[in-house]
Amino acid sequence: MNFKEKVEFKEREIDVLSVGELLVDMISTEYNDNFESNGYQRFFGGSPANIAMNTKRLGIKSQIVSAVGNDGLGKFLIQHLKNNNMSTSLIKEVEYATSLVLVTKSKGTPTPIFYRGADYRLEYNEKIDKKLKKSKIVHFSCWPLSMEPVRSTVEKIIEVAKKNNVIIGFDPNYHPMIWEKKHKGIDYIKSIIKYVDIIKPSEDDAERLFGKDTPNNQINKFITLGAKLVIMTLGKDGAIISNGRETIQLPTMASIVVDTTGAGDAFWSGFYAAIIKGYTVEQALKIGSAVSAYKLRFSGAVVDLPSIEEIKNIYNL
Repeated sequence: MNFKEKVEFKEREIDVLSVGELLVDMISTEYNDNFESNGYQRFFGGSPANIAMNTKRLGIKSQIVSAVGNDGLGKFLIQHLKNNNMSTSLIKEVEYATSLVLVTKSKGTPTPIFYRGADYRLEYNEKIDKKLKKSKIVHFSCWPLSMEPVRSTVEKIIEVAKKNNVIIGFDPNYHPMIWEKKHKGIDYIKSIIKYVDIIKPSEDDAERLFGKDTPNNQINKFITLGAKLVIMTLGKDGAIISNGRETIQLPTMASIVVDTTGAGDAFWSGFYAAIIKGYTVEQALKIGSAVSAYKLRFSGAVVDLPSIEEIKNIYNL
């Protein structure tokens, strides 16, 4: 992960295989932090699902691996994917309610309330195995690690990915409210970082895992645990990135902030699409930052993204 070099990939069927929650975001129509709004709007959501959608719109081949309920919300999510020419062959329909998150519309960090049913009822199977071995990158977040049986599914995915030279991207978005009771989630997350190639914590994520500290010290903790590339997003202060040998800082490109929901997913998406398309790691980081800035101008986690070339023109890259 040298900043001035490109990431070399073997030719494979899928660019990004995104594993984890596919759910509904119910976002308040008014800005507030205490759920005092009487109005909420339904959006397609779930971090890995957002990334799959975004990367497809940015011109690379992506697919989501997830589970939804056999209900109206599950059908809404599946139909939304189909409407956007996304494959739904790795989405399992189960007899549990589709998961959803109630979210406050925010210009800072959104406040969530989690309602989980179907998203963690995903088990490893032959179809997942075949697609994983045909992927360049596999991505997951803390959500599928927080409950069984999908935790064991991700553990198997990590094992198979390592054996087949699939790059592993991990969003360490730990939140105690989603974690299985009496499970030592923080210790568990720290234990799997050594298997990860790319990790992108926010300041809040790092604080939940390690306590308060400076961004540079937090980054060093991820590097010490074995991460190969650490991208720490700092909100209005941009991002700091380290590969363990070099550190660079990127200023934010955001000038308009309407809704921060999905901004981190947009960064991941721009970065993944750019390294797949042959940009250097440093160029890809700047494109990721620009895609995130573009998303901040709109409500909802997934917006109608322009091409990478248009993004570069908008932000003078």
